[in-house]
Amino acid sequence: MVQKQSANQIRRIEELQVYVRTVDHVKKMVSELESNRAANPKIINNICGSIARELSHMRQRALTANLGTLPDVAGQLAIVAGRAGTGINMKVRTLAEGVNSMTIQLDQALKMAHEAPPDKDKDKDKENPQS
Repeated sequence: MVQKQSANQIRRIEELQVYVRTVDHVKKMVSELESNRAANPKIINNICGSIARELSHMRQRALTANLGTLPDVAGQLAIVAGRAGTGINMKVRTLAEGVNSMTIQLDQALKMAHEAPPDKDKDKDKENPQS
């Protein structure tokens, strides 16, 4: 039996899918960074800057979306990506692990959004607080 989804569930799922696409894009940039380890430092800095910018924007959007620790992880990874002086190997490993962590968190949030119970009872309680 397929349960119908409420408008709030659909909105939440679509919102989470935007974050999933952003994390996938960052994952591609991290793999590009990994494949360009021996490249010119200017190329590496451009890729790191793009990763940092993408994660920073994601953090700002996620702060208002009630996504648990996802904004914190995105912010920390943005700092790691933008930091100069760290070894490229450590940066790539940290970013890859952080992206995997965000993927797991988003998968869990999507699962919860799909399985959320309907909100009809909450609306009735607001209209009639005595019951």
